[in-house]
Amino acid sequence: MSTTSAPPRSALSALISTSSSASTPVTPTTALTTQILHNLQHQHLWTGLSVHEPHSLSPIQSVTLISGVPPQSIYTHPEEQAYMLEHSIRPEDVTVAREWVLPTAQGQSWSLRRIAEIFDALPDGEGYRDGGKETQQLDMKDGKQRIGKRLEYEKKKKGEKAWGGKRVLLAMVNKAMGGDGTVVYYVILEGIVKPRQN
Repeated sequence: MSTTSAPPRSALSALISTSSSASTPVTPTTALTTQILHNLQHQHLWTGLSVHEPHSLSPIQSVTLISGVPPQSIYTHPEEQAYMLEHSIRPEDVTVAREWVLPTAQGQSWSLRRIAEIFDALPDGEGYRDGGKETQQLDMKDGKQRIGKRLEYEKKKKGEKAWGGKRVLLAMVNKAMGGDGTVVYYVILEGIVKPRQN
């Protein structure tokens, strides 16, 4: 009679079990946050990832959020895109902003009130922009006129509320009946955004 052993645990299962201690049991919320954190870091190559527990950003923050820096910009507002085209600013020359991620599972219900509370809890502005090193490299490869346009663009972007304001990525994990754990990301913007013109 042969005995079969259980297959080894996946890297994600091992991470979830090691990231919690005996004093803090694994809850569906912490497991979901860890799964999305793992996905952002290893599948999408985000850096500077941080988990923000409820009430850590603001007294009205009621959910766990993740923040981090993606390898490239996630979303460009249509008017910002037009400005970049008009001034010959390439997307790869723009510094990438810190993004906010809301971990969710398929089937969770969300109301506009709950989403508005998340936007209210976020700090004003887009977080930080890592521009020091990129600006030095740009100085060496492009002319002064191009640098001036790029710096003017960065200044305008910081003060331009019309270019989107706050945004959150809704990270939804497929955990429903037989779900395979796929994570899908949706961009949610605060307020109303004019549709793109072709």
